[in-house]
Amino acid sequence: MSRQNQTQINIQEAKKILNKFNCVDIAPRVRASERELICQALLAIANLADYQILGICADTAEEGLLAMKTYSLALGYEPPSNLPIIDGPVYIKLNGKNGICHLDSYSGHHRGVLVSCQSYSHSGINEMFGHLPLDLFVQG
Repeated sequence: MSRQNQTQINIQEAKKILNKFNCVDIAPRVRASERELICQALLAIANLADYQILGICADTAEEGLLAMKTYSLALGYEPPSNLPIIDGPVYIKLNGKNGICHLDSYSGHHRGVLVSCQSYSHSGINEMFGHLPLDLFVQG
């Protein structure tokens, strides 16, 4: 099997793993035994994109900021540290291309992380995955 075909199979497998999280309102908890594989799948896909946009829905600012920080670091971004702490559920959007991050109150019922992989080329990865678990990259 050629290296190119092997890579293609890995990407297909990664998409299959991540697609289980698509169109779910609340990210499911994942078993410790699944966590590493899900992380590897997301990073494999993300590495094929030029940048990512994160959309995080959490019950508290602290929970959302931890998710933003851990996902950012895993994806190779420096997480912003000057975001406000507000009461109640929050939505955080982080654009990996320009580093702009926004935190606001959120009245919706979704919980988890959306990762939108963006490529400058139409033939690149331009897909969104999630809602992924908020604590996916939290070392525990």
